[in-house]
Amino acid sequence: MPSVLIINANPKTSSLNAALAEHYAQSVREGGATCSVVHLHDLTFDANLAEGYSAPQPLEPDLLRIQEQITRADHLVFVTPVWWGGLPARFKGLLDRVLLPGFAFRFEKGKAFPQRLLKGKTARIIATMDTPVWYFRFVMGDPLMKMLKQPVLGLCGVKVTGRNYFGPVVGSKETVREAWKAALQKAAQKDLA
Repeated sequence: MPSVLIINANPKTSSLNAALAEHYAQSVREGGATCSVVHLHDLTFDANLAEGYSAPQPLEPDLLRIQEQITRADHLVFVTPVWWGGLPARFKGLLDRVLLPGFAFRFEKGKAFPQRLLKGKTARIIATMDTPVWYFRFVMGDPLMKMLKQPVLGLCGVKVTGRNYFGPVVGSKETVREAWKAALQKAAQKDLA
């Protein structure tokens, strides 16, 4: 059975994203997988990669722990709200600080593309938004997937194998949210297959 790491990337202490992350976790555990859930709001770290890759920036204990969890995981799940068409700043900062050269990828002299150090891992993107999903994907051009699939996860060797978009969240009824949870249960079963 695969090992799954779920990151709830909503910086708020209470959110629909947290509930969806926990529901997905329950579904994979019921399927026999080991699973860890990390909530962004529980982590203490500087989200600013101050000098880029020009100077080392020591990782805080929480970031070292995230790197260890990523190393052990076979499948990564990112549960994020969509803010301004993209990621919350703190989640982007987490990616900037954790997916570093030497951990997630390695530049090689004379080669245009880096070595992908997280190759073999898979990922699912779960996103909530206040925009209708069809509008986000087909009119806005799915900016979230354009950012995460190739430039971030793909560069590190992580293959995005699925996505679930839920919205609009504002004004959504409990029956709609239950349907979203049912969709995640099916997604979890698919991820374990």
